[in-house]
Amino acid sequence: MSGDVIVTVTLNAALHVAYTADDEAAEGIIPVSRPGYRAGGRGVTVARVLRAFGHDVLAAGLAGGASGELIREDLAKSGVPTAFTLIRGESRRFFRFAGPAAGGLGGVVPPGVSRAPGGLEGGLVMRFGEPAPYITTEELGRFAADYRRLMAGAAAVVLCGSLPDGLPADTYGSLVTYAAEAGVPVILDAGGEELKHAVGHGPDLVVAESSSAEPGFAAALVRLGAGAAAVAAGGMVRAVSAAGEWTARVEDADEDADTACPPARGALVAGLVPGQLLGWSWPDRLRHALALAAGGAGAWTRAPGGQEDRDHVDLAAYERLLDAVRVEPPAR
Repeated sequence: MSGDVIVTVTLNAALHVAYTADDEAAEGIIPVSRPGYRAGGRGVTVARVLRAFGHDVLAAGLAGGASGELIREDLAKSGVPTAFTLIRGESRRFFRFAGPAAGGLGGVVPPGVSRAPGGLEGGLVMRFGEPAPYITTEELGRFAADYRRLMAGAAAVVLCGSLPDGLPADTYGSLVTYAAEAGVPVILDAGGEELKHAVGHGPDLVVAESSSAEPGFAAALVRLGAGAAAVAAGGMVRAVSAAGEWTARVEDADEDADTACPPARGALVAGLVPGQLLGWSWPDRLRHALALAAGGAGAWTRAPGGQEDRDHVDLAAYERLLDAVRVEPPAR
């Protein structure tokens, strides 16, 4: 493995399975299309976005069963090499059924069904998710050995997302330490107990989410051990490092751009990686990352498994959004 490779780690990888329902039911059965498959998980999204921008990447983590095989196959189609550690359990699946507002569902919107822009025109979207697989101590040990081998040739490692059942809350802390021992920069994207246990191990950059009522969260992460922190709060991102503090948001964007909603987390993380490695200024890092996360990375980063899935960066949208990102120091 080349020393220029960015390794992304997704310990709770998922397979998104998408169906489109017909508008007419026959004998009480709603006909659907054949399924479309899409590998998911924030680390997987990070790998796709970085690959679309020409970076050498390697997607690693845990994957098992038929779902795990489809995850690896889908990433191969996207040109993303993989090095997943195999587990006995089945990787989790998310199911998405999109269909017309009437017809197959009888015009009734049942619990768990929403009208969503990712569905058919004026249609309904129904989503279901499976629980994560249980990871055994033996499987964790094999992954740890694989991970340490990967660190020997990595330019950086990006640790992303939730932990599956069976993994201790300090798993990310150990992975941060292993990478630091190998001299590999770490970008950590986590929350909850996983973040609390890992931040003290000194990741180079932490990406997290918070409510807008916690403006000091990014600074607290740096005090606890992170080299820098970028915290998404609604449609805004606050960044804190030794060089200063900044607040960034997308303003004056096209009417068609969905900039009011929070930035797509996977695309935001991917956008921060190049600047971390190449030493960009923080305003430049935030402009690049927010332009991707607000829509420049493509609609598939917001609604995996939908018919809007695309595996390329929308450069026209990216350039428009880049001009719309405003970066400023926080109000004193």
